[in-house]
Amino acid sequence: MYKLNYDAAVFADSANSGFGAVIRNSSGEVMAAMIVKGLAIHDSDEAELLACRKAMEFAIDAGFTMLIIEGDSVNAMRGIVSGRENQSALGHVIGDIRHLMGAVEWSSVSCIKRNGNRVAHALAIYAHHVSTNLFWMEEVPLVALDFVNFDAFLIEMKV
Repeated sequence: MYKLNYDAAVFADSANSGFGAVIRNSSGEVMAAMIVKGLAIHDSDEAELLACRKAMEFAIDAGFTMLIIEGDSVNAMRGIVSGRENQSALGHVIGDIRHLMGAVEWSSVSCIKRNGNRVAHALAIYAHHVSTNLFWMEEVPLVALDFVNFDAFLIEMKV
């Protein structure tokens, strides 16, 4: 079982957005991470759904088939888990995410508080400073390392 956290950032000073994702095992160890530079986004709901779709594509391409998918947008999570067909302008993105979820052995979706999504958020924000998409396996970039270490500390404290 792996946990996929994703987040999005909208950059008001440019015509770009950023997506970040981290995949961790049950011990909290980083298995994979990504930073993706996105196009201009209209609103945060669109950004979050596009980030989720990109994170799912990344996880599947990397071979992860049992996923707990976590994001910090209530609206995005509601749209994904709703059993109804979504007729909104973002309905096709929600449909893509649901299709990707069907391509894995098992998945669940949950909304978490922002402070539980710090690693993915740091990666999404850092996308503002890159010119190409970046992917890591079994490591995390320095920009998010402090947050990974803090999360590991919290896990140890609970044990």
